[in-house]
Amino acid sequence: MNSRSIVNHINALAPLLDTTQMIRKMFEDGAENVNIIILVEAIERDAVLSLNILKMINSPLYCFPEQITSISQAINLCGIHAMYGFIVYYSIEFSIVANLRPYRLSNTKFNDISHMQCILMNKWYSKVDLHDAQILTPLALIMESGKLVVAQEVVHETTIKEFINGIKNAVNISVYENSLFGTSSYYISGLLFEHWHLDQLYVDILKGLDFEHGVSPIISHYIDILDAVRTAVNVSSIFTEDSINEAAEIVSEIGLDVVHFKSVCISIKETYLKNHS
Repeated sequence: MNSRSIVNHINALAPLLDTTQMIRKMFEDGAENVNIIILVEAIERDAVLSLNILKMINSPLYCFPEQITSISQAINLCGIHAMYGFIVYYSIEFSIVANLRPYRLSNTKFNDISHMQCILMNKWYSKVDLHDAQILTPLALIMESGKLVVAQEVVHETTIKEFINGIKNAVNISVYENSLFGTSSYYISGLLFEHWHLDQLYVDILKGLDFEHGVSPIISHYIDILDAVRTAVNVSSIFTEDSINEAAEIVSEIGLDVVHFKSVCISIKETYLKNHS
């Protein structure tokens, strides 16, 4: 297993679902220019997509006081940017069916982690900079997608036990991934997004997340924000005391309120534990 086999794997992937491609084009000129009525109609024409979006949004993790029963209601509550993230997330999940056992996870737990990263980004950073939070919230939801490709590759190469042992003992999963195939799963997420012609901004952020060389100041800033989120909650640490403290150090280094960040982390953790006790 090496970076070339992963690139070949990605290049062989089919395009995202037709509805997702159509909606992606709606967002090309910016979310602020999307006609919400047309967006709702496009989503609702795809009954399976609609059903899965509502299923995601009605997860106890999102703490909505009542059942969300329509796409228009979901957009009103979550916002158009988050809706874009849900759409892409479902399409990726549909396109790459993977067993996450190599990462010592069930697929359900992997989904929970992705959604908690999304929730943390939204609840934390929307109080800091709403505009940037709207940009980064969908990315927080889908940034772990590269692990689906890695998991498929590991299973295909029948190196599951070796990989699991490596993950179990790794201090940093990205460093371990890089030692095996010369890149990280976040960079692979960037390659995936490039393959599917998703937002170039997302591609640049993901490629720079573990390999931050020569990026622009704004990309560097976004990388720091995303780094705090993925440090607090990830496939090996779900809001542990150590992971929250390590993430808080990143938050402090970029000059933001550590107390607020930690309180959001603890709140999400409590909700998660309450629903998994």
